[in-house]
Amino acid sequence: MSEHTTRRPVFDAHLHIIDPQFPLIPNDGYLPDPFTVEQYRERVSDLGVRGGAVVSGSFQGFDQSYLLYALRELGPAYAGVTQVPATVTDQEITDLDIAGVRAVRFNVRRGGSASLDELDRLARRVHEVAGWHSELYIDARALPDLADILAALPAVSIDHLGLHRDGLPHLLKLVEQGVKVKATGFGRVDLDPTNVMTAIMKTDPTALMVGTDLPSTRARRPFTDDDLTLIAETVGEENLHAVLWSNAAALYRLPDVLWEVDTATQHN
Repeated sequence: MSEHTTRRPVFDAHLHIIDPQFPLIPNDGYLPDPFTVEQYRERVSDLGVRGGAVVSGSFQGFDQSYLLYALRELGPAYAGVTQVPATVTDQEITDLDIAGVRAVRFNVRRGGSASLDELDRLARRVHEVAGWHSELYIDARALPDLADILAALPAVSIDHLGLHRDGLPHLLKLVEQGVKVKATGFGRVDLDPTNVMTAIMKTDPTALMVGTDLPSTRARRPFTDDDLTLIAETVGEENLHAVLWSNAAALYRLPDVLWEVDTATQHN
């Protein structure tokens, strides 16, 4: 990994914690191997990671116990992205927010989340109750069917660069309207990450966030440190701190004291 990335604080906007002491649900017969908080910390120890977003996977369904535990262990620089049913109560949303959850995920690709039929109402409700944004794991080729709904929501992000090159025009139209995008999961996409990141940066340089996608469950290849190097080389020095840290820190409402400390770190 290049020197200029290691000197910068990184907000890992997409990671999974898989702890076998908490419930797991087979998804199409698949159960992931364990990837605990301790394993995650060890894997990113040389990457400059100072915070991140723990994302619920299809195999975790609506279970919150693993997420609450992971957030307690990781500390206040980490946020949660959870899956909740449409029947979730306002009090349950508030309690999750107090614990550090900052977004609801709609897993269109794998399931395990609330359905698209519930997207508009649930996304608006969690934002009204707790200020949460919505995250979609979706093939960007399917975005035209949802474009009007997503563009009208208060805050939205799309996982893994939209997954497929043919969906890029649809993705960029939403970026023009304020939707954020995660540069994650390079081992699971059918596109050239450099081309897609360049197009996003030209459209809105505040839209792009970086994440490891660790432990890269079901990806054709796992995350490598070189993925961060590729991101750094693509976005350029002038945009590097924003893409590695501040774009995501703003979206996940990281505590100001942590954000200020790490903003200063970039100059050291």
